[in-house]
Amino acid sequence: MRDAQDDIQKRQAKYEQMTGTPVPKLVLRLAVPTIISMSVSAMYNLVDSYFVGHISTGATAAVGVAFAYQAFIQAIGFFFGSGSGNYLSRALGARDIRGAEKMAATGFFTSLILAIIVAVAGMTALTPMARLLGATDEVLPYAEDYLRYLFLATPFLVSQMSLNNQLRMQGNAFFAMIGVASGAILNVILDPIFIFRMDMGVAGASLATAVSQFVSWCMLLWGTSFHGNVHIHLRNFAPSAERYSEIGAVGLPSLMRQSLGCISTICLNWAAAKYAVPGCEASTIAAFSVVSRVMLCAMSVILGFGQGFQPVCGFNWGAGKYGRVREAYIFTMKTSTTVIILMSVYGYIFAPQIIAFFRSEDPELIRIGTTVLRWQCVAFPFVGVTSPTNMLLQNIRRTVKATLMSASRQGIFFYPALLIAPHLWGLSGLQATMAISDTCTFILSLPFCIGIIRELTRRENGTSGNQ
Repeated sequence: MRDAQDDIQKRQAKYEQMTGTPVPKLVLRLAVPTIISMSVSAMYNLVDSYFVGHISTGATAAVGVAFAYQAFIQAIGFFFGSGSGNYLSRALGARDIRGAEKMAATGFFTSLILAIIVAVAGMTALTPMARLLGATDEVLPYAEDYLRYLFLATPFLVSQMSLNNQLRMQGNAFFAMIGVASGAILNVILDPIFIFRMDMGVAGASLATAVSQFVSWCMLLWGTSFHGNVHIHLRNFAPSAERYSEIGAVGLPSLMRQSLGCISTICLNWAAAKYAVPGCEASTIAAFSVVSRVMLCAMSVILGFGQGFQPVCGFNWGAGKYGRVREAYIFTMKTSTTVIILMSVYGYIFAPQIIAFFRSEDPELIRIGTTVLRWQCVAFPFVGVTSPTNMLLQNIRRTVKATLMSASRQGIFFYPALLIAPHLWGLSGLQATMAISDTCTFILSLPFCIGIIRELTRRENGTSGNQ
């Protein structure tokens, strides 16, 4: 009885915090832990690339090949995590605790079961999978070594993302930060031990990732047991068409975005091998791999701001406080864009040094990677508008518009650019492909941005008594 009362009191306090704290202060309070956890997580990817870069160029390219598979399993994790997590935030805003508990268990256990199936399929088709992901003959042995442990870790990687999103969307970004950051820090420690001390090479980097992700999974699952959080219990696992429809309505944009990220990475690997200078295929693939990891690190900061905004949006939308949703949206766009501009200027100026940090022994890799990074820095500030807009549309269940936005950056605009630009300008066109896609996605987002601000204003005026 005492535990139940504690849960009720803490959930009431959470409701008051989410719907009453000044919006800029609340978004920043939730964003900072998320930024830290995502940045630390992205940093371990950079550390992987750094240590693997000291093995060979082929090993560095293998990390880029495996990155496509990581994007694929992230698609599954974010689908269930975003879908169930968003429902949690709206349900808690509407004070539907029982519905939140059933959704949390359904999202978590379904993602875990599906990930086990994916892992078994990957282990039984290791070589064909590596080929499919873009591994050339030179890169294939390294890619197989890296993927082997990644497949074993897949159930924990996927369901960990579900837990992370659920905790974060409840407004418990601190627990999510602890879970993700603990595994990422462990990965940084284990990388040099497994790669060099135990002489495992690229397989050591993959094993370090597997062990660290399991630790993160344990920490996040433990975090759900704290008072005030929605607990994960097998008895609440209640799969139904209605719940999966709820998950799909919000999770579909995340699934689309991450799936297209997987496919675009594969296509980039293939195109890099096709348009590379003869004999430099591995260097070209590795260059795009390094830039992808660098941009992922920069993007983690922006996603952190956006993910600090999401629970504020979900709670206040569920509570009918539309003015707070609008204020949080505009604040997130302004803050994100300012930070992105600063990062882009730094990245453009120091691009050669950034790329050389990962593999200074390969001048061709540095030359290609520098151009790719500078192109992306030119268009990167546009993400300060497109990312929060996509998150807002997703949170308030504008599924068609959110899915269209999610499909744009690495799909609708990316693939035509990938086909046309390299055909016209060769490798130079390939290096500019993502910048072209970012620019087109920004143009598409503008009418959505203006329209949703107007809608929120109308809703606020129509329900001023609730503000």
